[in-house]
Amino acid sequence: MKSFSQIIKTKEDIKTLRESGAILAFVLNELKKNVQTGVKTRSLDALAREMLKERGARPAFLNYRPEGTLRAYPAAICISINNKIVHGVPGERRIREGDVVKIDIGVEYKGRITDAAATVGVGKLPDKLLKLVEATEEALYDGIGECVPGKHLGDIGYAIEARAKRSNVSVVRGLTGHGVGFKVHEEPMVYNFGKKGTGIKLMEGMVLAIEPMFAAGSDEIIELPDESFATKDGSVSAHFEHTVAITEEGAEVLTK
Repeated sequence: MKSFSQIIKTKEDIKTLRESGAILAFVLNELKKNVQTGVKTRSLDALAREMLKERGARPAFLNYRPEGTLRAYPAAICISINNKIVHGVPGERRIREGDVVKIDIGVEYKGRITDAAATVGVGKLPDKLLKLVEATEEALYDGIGECVPGKHLGDIGYAIEARAKRSNVSVVRGLTGHGVGFKVHEEPMVYNFGKKGTGIKLMEGMVLAIEPMFAAGSDEIIELPDESFATKDGSVSAHFEHTVAITEEGAEVLTK
């Protein structure tokens, strides 16, 4: 674990993160409106770049190279469809009726970074997939509800996992939330499963990317040649994420 000075944000940091998060929320909402049949995923990436530039912000994912990867990420956003969970690279793929589309975006503004994601169903989805998407979004807010000083990281994971169990879906293993703010990925890792009262104690000034990832089938994942991750059994997945500041009053969602 890094020293607390490297993961605790000041009120001034959080003020700037709030600005970054407002830009992110606007861009993500516009992208969701454009998830339509026939649209190429690379056109959504181009739209994101244009909107960020207009607002004096930078795509935090572009040219970012996470530890352990072979190459820097080549796009502004991640678009992961159906069995792909995260890190899908935009390209020539056209969105089709029945797709479950995950959009993940990071924004850097005045040197501070926020991160959020949403899942959009295209057209009419079967009940099983509608329930998967609904459960994943509900789990996000269950996890956020635990982001108060004095609670523990395990409380967040427990709340998220409990929602998955109640909804009869799987928590994707091997992918986690994380600290964010100064960099795209910071400590601590935020697991989507856990036990109450375990893990580090949450403190005022922590900023966390809470991001449940659920699958309709198995919880196992595989890494694909483009360094995206997908469900091992090919089942559809869903992903929601917010950047959350832990304050003395409780959780503040910075990306809404």
